[in-house]
Order: sequence, then C-alpha cells, then structure tokens
Amino acid sequence: MLKKIKNYLMPMGPEYVTAPVERMSYWSYFIGQNVFYTLVATYLSTYMMSIGVDVKKSAAVMLAVKIWDAVNDPLFGVIFDKVKFKNGKCLPWLKISLFLIPAATILMFVIPGAATETIKLVWFAVAYLLWDTFYTFCDVPIYSMITTMTPNLDERNAIMPIGRMMGGVGSAITTLIFPVLSQSAGVSFGWIAIILSLLGLLFMAPICIKGKERNYNVELQEESFSLLNSFKYLISNKYLLIYYTAYFFSSAANTSAAVQMFVGFYLFGTANFVTIVGALGVVPAIISALLVPALTKRCDKFKLLVWSNIVNAVLGYVMFFMGWENATLIIILMIIRSIFANCAGMLGFMFTPDCAEYGQYKTGIDAKGITFSIQTFSAKITGAVSTSLGMFALGLFGWIEVQAESFEELARLNITQPDSAMTGLWVTFMLIPSIGMTISGILYMFYKLNDKDVQIMAKCNAGEITREEAEQQLSRKY
Repeated sequence: MLKKIKNYLMPMGPEYVTAPVERMSYWSYFIGQNVFYTLVATYLSTYMMSIGVDVKKSAAVMLAVKIWDAVNDPLFGVIFDKVKFKNGKCLPWLKISLFLIPAATILMFVIPGAATETIKLVWFAVAYLLWDTFYTFCDVPIYSMITTMTPNLDERNAIMPIGRMMGGVGSAITTLIFPVLSQSAGVSFGWIAIILSLLGLLFMAPICIKGKERNYNVELQEESFSLLNSFKYLISNKYLLIYYTAYFFSSAANTSAAVQMFVGFYLFGTANFVTIVGALGVVPAIISALLVPALTKRCDKFKLLVWSNIVNAVLGYVMFFMGWENATLIIILMIIRSIFANCAGMLGFMFTPDCAEYGQYKTGIDAKGITFSIQTFSAKITGAVSTSLGMFALGLFGWIEVQAESFEELARLNITQPDSAMTGLWVTFMLIPSIGMTISGILYMFYKLNDKDVQIMAKCNAGEITREEAEQQLSRKY
C-alpha cells in the first residue's frame, strides 16, 4: 500500500491531469481544516467548562447557534450552485475563508476571564456564529473541488481516500498538542488556539496557490435551480436522507470527545490520558487508513462501514461495564477500538458522492452543492449536539463548575467532583456513544445503494450509457 501511495505521488499517465504538488496541496488542506474542526468540536466544550459558566447554559447556547447552522448550510449549498465566479467554482470560496476561519477560532478562545457570565455567553455565541458561517464557506467547496480538479473518475477515487487520511492527521495533531500544552506546559487555552490556528492556516494555504480547476467553465454552467427545486431534489434522494439520519445518531451521540480531557484528569489521573492513548494508537490508525482503500476494492464499502460500526458499539459496551478502574485493559481495548473507529471515519464521507450520483440519476438534477451541504450540515450539527448533550448530561449528574486557564492550574486548585459526576463522566464517555451507534446500525438496514450500482448510475449520468442500458445492468430497481 505504501508503494501504491508513493507511485501515486509521482507523475502519472496522460489520463491523470493533476500534478503531484497539486494533489499534495489538496491533501494538505484537509490537515489544516481538521486542525480547526477538531479544536472546536473536541476542545471548545473543555474550554467552556473551564471559564466559570454553567454547563447547561453553555450547552443551550451551542444548540441555539445551530439554528443558524440549520439555515446557512443548505442555503450556502444553493448559493454555491448559483454563484458563478469567472476564476473558479471552489477556489474563490477557499480564498475568502482562509483568514476568516483562524480569526473566528481565536476569538472563541479568548473570552475575558473577568467578564460576567452573561458577557461570556454573548461573546461565545457571536464568535461561534461567525466561526460556523466562515467554516461553511470552505467545507462544501473543498469536497466539491475534487469534481473540478479532474474529470477522471479513477483519479478522483484515488485522491479522495488519502484526503480523508490527511484529515485524520490534522485531528491527531490537535489531539496530541492540546493536552500537552495545557497540562504539561501550562499554556492558556487562548495561546493554544493561536498556535493551532497559525498551524492550520499554513496547511490550508497551499491549495489557494497551487490548486487548479480544469473541469469548470463558467460559460458552460447550466442555469441554477430554485430553492424549491433543491428541496424537491432532497426529498427524492432517499438514500442521502437515510444515510445522514443514521449518521446523525452515531455522531450526535459521540459525547466522548466533549469530556475526554476531564475523563483523563479525574478518572485516570492526568489530562494527558488522551495523548497517551492517541500516541499508542498511531500505528493501528495508520494501518487501518492504509487498509481501507485496498479493502474497498475487494468488498462493498458500506459493508465495511456497518461492521466497523458494530465492533465499535460492542467494545464500547464492554468497556463501560468493566469500569474505569481497569485502566490498562481499557487502554488496550481503546486502541483496538480505534482501528475500527478510523475505518468508519475514513469511510464516512465517501457515501455523499454516491448519493449525489443516485440523486442525479433519479431526478436528472446535478446538485453537488446542495448534496455536499447536507454533509457539512450533518458534521457540524452533530458536533454541536454531541458537545451540548455531553455537557448537559454532566449537569444532570451534579457537575461542579470550574474556572482555570489550563489543566495545570486546575491541578493546583485541587477542585474535586462528587462521585455522581464521576459516574456521569463515564456514562458520557462510554455508554452514550455506544447507544448512538446501535441506533444508527438499525437505520443502516434501510440503505440499499451498493458500489456496483453507483458505478452504473455514474456512467449513465456521464452519458456513457443510456438509461435503458443502465436499468438492465442495475441489481435492483431504484
């Protein structure tokens, strides 16, 4: 597999149009993007739980912000399909958001500690709204750009999995750096946000310089359809709705990320617990990332996703009933579980293009913008729900609010939590995510698209075969 990736980085035959430096800049963007996404999705709740604000109020504000998210993602999908820049379809949006995302990220993590609770919550709400809006400007375009970089389907399929793997690298960077700087070095949350934002910016910038959109001609773009037609398209695309409904339950219930540093600090004695598990899981994560592209060539990727989901849920239940006292065995099982979690993570967003092909085949409408906006909307809304749900659950278990600039300071303050809060941490960390994966597994039973049929639909959509020929080749009637 390493040889295959090395070969792909080298110049290829005439049917592949992207240059090595261009592909590397595309992959690099996912590293930077996921530095920001992981910082906000994983550690924003940790920060809000450390500035002396009631956790239930913070959870409410996060959910309130997502009301705007429910509007801006589908709305941006329509805008993305409608707006026709002369110098590209996706790159202009990436350039617009390049500096806005780091600015909004930093703004969220520098709330004045001396401010009143009301001012803190208002500051947080405004900054979070800005971040959410600016992040939308980049998310749909970077995923859609694969269709404008190259018209070659094989080339697209080769580029996409590595992009997902690089996204995992970005998440790992944040997951490793944040706990170390906060507990071991005593760096404040604000300075950590500044450091990671600059790092993310450096990774995201190359595509704005080296990226090219060859498969885009503004003069040849069809007239955009209305918001009403977009809604009709979504209703007709049942597999897109089924898949992301299942995705919602598994991701929205992934409350472990919201509390993981406090789990390490209070249940395992150090906030660096997450770093330790992450470091030990690097090799298994790389192995799973390299195996996924090979496995998808030998079996249907949806079956791989389902089985990864099942193993994830089962191991979660096992660890929950074992209890956190068995630390060594818990770490071993978490590392094993990370293999399947990484497989599911890499596979997760590979189904949106399939649903886009199905939607075009079913309706005759090529609506990549609105289709990919459902992906970005789902990722962000579930991130907010999981964070809010985790914080709200802790509030129900009697969590005591704390105020500290870092975990090193929290250790010095020696703030303890009641036994009920310790139980709440473990329930939020292990049990709730497993329940969510169980529900999503039931819903996955209604998803019937498979790789072979999607390939046939793609050929029909591209005009390579007629609809009559496609109907004869499909395994079932859609």
